[in-house]
Amino acid sequence: MRANPRPAARPSAPPFFDRFVDRPLTQELAVSTSAQLREEIEAKGAEETTCCVVGGGPAGAMLALLLARQGVEVTLLEAHRDFERDFRGDTLHASAMEILDEIGLADRLLKLRHAKVRHFTVPTKGGQFTFDLFSGLKTRFPYIVVMAQSRFLEFITEEAKRYSNFRLVMGARVEELLEEDGVVRGVRYRGQDGWREVRATLTVGADGRFSKVRRLAGFDPVKISSPIDVLWFRISRRESDPKEALAARVGSGMFLVLIDRFDYWQVGCTIIKGGYKDVRASGLERLRRSLARVAPEWADRFDELKEWKQIPVLSVEISRLKRWHKPGLLLIGDAAHVMSPLGGVGINYAIQDAVVASNVLGKKLATGTPIQERDLAEVQRRRELPIRVIQTFQSLGQRGVARGVLSSEGERAFAVPRLVLLLLKSPRLLTIPARFLSFGLRPPHVEAGKEIVLSTQPC
Repeated sequence: MRANPRPAARPSAPPFFDRFVDRPLTQELAVSTSAQLREEIEAKGAEETTCCVVGGGPAGAMLALLLARQGVEVTLLEAHRDFERDFRGDTLHASAMEILDEIGLADRLLKLRHAKVRHFTVPTKGGQFTFDLFSGLKTRFPYIVVMAQSRFLEFITEEAKRYSNFRLVMGARVEELLEEDGVVRGVRYRGQDGWREVRATLTVGADGRFSKVRRLAGFDPVKISSPIDVLWFRISRRESDPKEALAARVGSGMFLVLIDRFDYWQVGCTIIKGGYKDVRASGLERLRRSLARVAPEWADRFDELKEWKQIPVLSVEISRLKRWHKPGLLLIGDAAHVMSPLGGVGINYAIQDAVVASNVLGKKLATGTPIQERDLAEVQRRRELPIRVIQTFQSLGQRGVARGVLSSEGERAFAVPRLVLLLLKSPRLLTIPARFLSFGLRPPHVEAGKEIVLSTQPC
């Protein structure tokens, strides 16, 4: 840890915030607060690192691990104090598992509590039809792994801690980018012990769909209209429940996904965009009846929904940045492109972003070679087409759900079209969508490179 003088204040710097109440300070107090902040940071000194990754989600945690393996000094800042949150994504597809396998972690990860999903059931005019989506895939992992994202992130960061050049800071809320001559040189954040600075050769924003780094950098995503939102709630789990780690139920104008989180079921109920007001106006009892009609196996569990605060609405969004970078700064994962929950591929594309960023930038960062903006642009170039393609399919899929499922009224049963059923009955034809879902377009691999020797003690 070496002390550095605080960079000169810029006119564009955001207002200071009261650390106790998290609101802007009045103009009268801003000057004195600025002086106190300067003294506090100078007294503690600014940490210097090679790469500062903001956001401990799948993209940030994976990038930090991959860089640490190459000997890069990396600091990972996570705004929350732990990973125990109600994440939207808990599914790891074959692409993510193969990446983990390439660095020797897949088998160890699978020792954690998880479930594997291979079979799916859809309603047809002749009854329920169950099929194995991944039977034709040539991979060690012909399934979807369902695992609590919190456990996955703990696993990845614990692995990274085995490298002495990795540092994780929990409870670090980034409030400002440090810029000099138009180049991002690090961040200023509020930690559990006050204000801190991290000065870095490269700063990576991987802080999710509501990215603070993206906003501080002045980037505005291009949004693609979405016709759906999702009601997101929990119900209790019983041993007699269906043995499906990931269950889908369709009918009566509703599309439900139930995720077995072992201690409870996480339920996502798709509704028409902006339809929450109408759902709520119809009453909680009507919603419970509709849910029970679509998923009768859990009918009595929906009675656990006693008040609307148990049922938050998630706004579904698809968006992406035109530009993922500026000098000294790169955005990846949801910070660069927000994905729809359709297909459960968000974590996997975030991990792929991390792999490409590590492949392109890791060696230069490890050897002290200056990172040029064209290097950052290369990361975007490799990832932009796969992102555009999957987002296009997600957008089309959302419209299909809105028209084919959510537009149904009353108790009219939903059945998959005959042509779709023929596809599901043909393993050879099914391999095409299965491979696209599992791997996407041009899936990356971890490039072979020198891995540093592990430290004997956690850092």
